[in-house]
Amino acid sequence: MKITLDEMQAFVRVVESGSISAAAAQLDQTASAISRSLSRLEHKLAVTLLRRTTRRLELTEEGDVFLGQARGILASVEDAEEHMALRTQQPSGLLRVNAASVFVLHVLIPLMRGFRERYPQIELELNSNEQYIDLLEERTDLAIRIGPLRDSTLHARALGSSRIRVLASPDYLQRHGVPMTVEDLANHHLIGFTGLENLNSWPLRHAHGDSYTISPVIKASSGETVRQLALAGSGIVCLTDFMTQDDREQGALMEILTEHTLESRQPIHAVYYRNTALASRISCFLDYLSDAMLGQPWAER
Repeated sequence: MKITLDEMQAFVRVVESGSISAAAAQLDQTASAISRSLSRLEHKLAVTLLRRTTRRLELTEEGDVFLGQARGILASVEDAEEHMALRTQQPSGLLRVNAASVFVLHVLIPLMRGFRERYPQIELELNSNEQYIDLLEERTDLAIRIGPLRDSTLHARALGSSRIRVLASPDYLQRHGVPMTVEDLANHHLIGFTGLENLNSWPLRHAHGDSYTISPVIKASSGETVRQLALAGSGIVCLTDFMTQDDREQGALMEILTEHTLESRQPIHAVYYRNTALASRISCFLDYLSDAMLGQPWAER
């Protein structure tokens, strides 16, 4: 008996989701149906793919080898379906996009209604992650990366850049005073980041250089958490324009130390593995996002 695509998909989803029940929910099947698919697959292949314990599932050596092959086959099927859709000029299929939560909230979400109206046959999956991910391992079509690129194995498309500013709420400044020099920051409540120490070096010119490394009284892993802390009057932050443009225009956050702030911009790229014959669902998303960002006051090419 030959194995089926459904059996391969069940196996891959179980591995990626970490459990049979999670895979069943994603595939809109029962856990027993997924379990039977795995059993049939192992019987047909005459190997054990997964070791099942009461606490978790573990890939066997054979399972690890088959996982890579199954992923490749499923990706090829997706491509074949998409190429057929191209004949009718209707990009379609599942598009998996990964970005930092703050970029999803402030940039992607406002654009998704228009994108879906233009490309109704594309099914979107937006995933947030504050750290860089492995696109292949996470089965992600493209990721939005903010800051200098690190992975040279990826193809990248520049989308623009966003300026960094030092900000605080009017309430905080009224209670604690406005710092007039960089050195004054030592007497203020500074809010920074965990895990990304480079974000705790602010582009401020002072007596000892052009970068000021802060000692935060509060740290957070998410840029949105840092923004909300600033809006609540908890301290001074250094954040990028794409997430604070509206706050500054509405007076909820005020830029400080402008005379001491160096113009520093964070580059924004879309990264992906495919280059030639780029899937239409990916290329149309990139074109839409790139055009939309051109019209934003904070973006610069």
